Amino acid sequence: MTDDERRARGEEMFKQVYGGIVSVPPEAKDAPFIDIMLRNLFGEVWARDVMSVRDRRLLLIGAIAALGEGTIMEIQLRAALRNKELTEEQVNEILVMLASYVGYPRATNLQAAIMRAIAAEKAS
Repeated sequence: MTDDERRARGEEMFKQVYGGIVSVPPEAKDAPFIDIMLRNLFGEVWARDVMSVRDRRLLLIGAIAALGEGTIMEIQLRAALRNKELTEEQVNEILVMLASYVGYPRATNLQAAIMRAIAAEKAS
């Protein structure tokens, strides 16, 4: 597979993963990170058929929670809700489960991201 084919596959997977929440970044000669991300992360890793997108997203949500990344958590949860991978009840349960592992102070900050994600998807 050529780099161009891998990039095209990565762009399609990106669209599938984010369900229109985030636009595919445009190609830019001065931003090699974007090209590498699309070719490798989305064109290779997310595109593997060993795990579903939902399962990969759940793993990612756990990592994001451990890092306390509220903005990225909100994007992932909105995409999961939009793609019907998770229900509102399951999104709330994620924090119940993860609070004991990532700590209550971090989980409290992530609660706001969960509330914004649910509200945004209800409004769309």
